[in-house]
Amino acid sequence: MYESILDSQIGRITVGASGTAVTFIGFREGQETLPANEVSELARTQLEEYFSGNRLEFGFATDQPGTPFQQQVWSELRQVKPGNPISYTALAKRMGNLPAIRAIASANGRNNLMIVVPCHRIIGANGDLVGYAGGLWRKKWLLDHEAKLTGTGQSSLF
Repeated sequence: MYESILDSQIGRITVGASGTAVTFIGFREGQETLPANEVSELARTQLEEYFSGNRLEFGFATDQPGTPFQQQVWSELRQVKPGNPISYTALAKRMGNLPAIRAIASANGRNNLMIVVPCHRIIGANGDLVGYAGGLWRKKWLLDHEAKLTGTGQSSLF
């Protein structure tokens, strides 16, 4: 395993990678940092560009183990456009599986590739900010950031 660290507007982000793909993007406090590699550094650079307002899409390989259902949810999350958050209900409808809304929310919460698999773009049915492992203030910051970058004005919901 390899790691790169990015100090961002929402805190210190750890980018974990294997020799071929990014396996973790998130917050890890109090752990000793591993050495970086080309994969973790590429992701760190692209995330830095995201935070500076110069990137909304990412071009590095990812590998996140999960069940087939979790993989389906994470794949659908990648289809949610920046600046256009949707509700858990809308996500379940897009997946054609409204009865699985709680399982979808659970899979969303197990995402280990924040920002790249944009779980922060999922909001409550009434437009409220709900459930984000990094804290709701970070979720709000990310949504506001993307709204500014895309000119959607969606941040006015929050």
